[in-house]
Amino acid sequence: MHGARADMVPGRQDRAPVDGWWVVCLCAQWCGTCREYESIFSALGAAWPQVRFAWVDVEDEEDVVGDLDVETFPTILIADGRGARFFGPLLPQAQVLRRLLQSLQDDANAPMAGPQAQELFGRIAASK
Repeated sequence: MHGARADMVPGRQDRAPVDGWWVVCLCAQWCGTCREYESIFSALGAAWPQVRFAWVDVEDEEDVVGDLDVETFPTILIADGRGARFFGPLLPQAQVLRRLLQSLQDDANAPMAGPQAQELFGRIAASK
């Protein structure tokens, strides 16, 4: 990304800045845990209106997920305007996601997630 601004998300074709926080759940419709977690995830989205919550079905949205092999469900990606801050499996409990999101929001110096997460977030942000 030679010459790109720090607030640009890698993988975005339009290279427009992405503002605000995102919480993305990568799941699959066939997964019973995902089906149970979807209502919890939606309720968290309603409780955090300043955060964009997105549900990505890894099979229905293969073009967005790309070659990424999600092995554990649910897998969560959390990003801010600078890029992905967390990417990994998470216990499907509201309080676990709530604490993680709050801790990332409270710590501006928390490390960024790896390049694979950055590219995935770029594709997700471009598609939503």
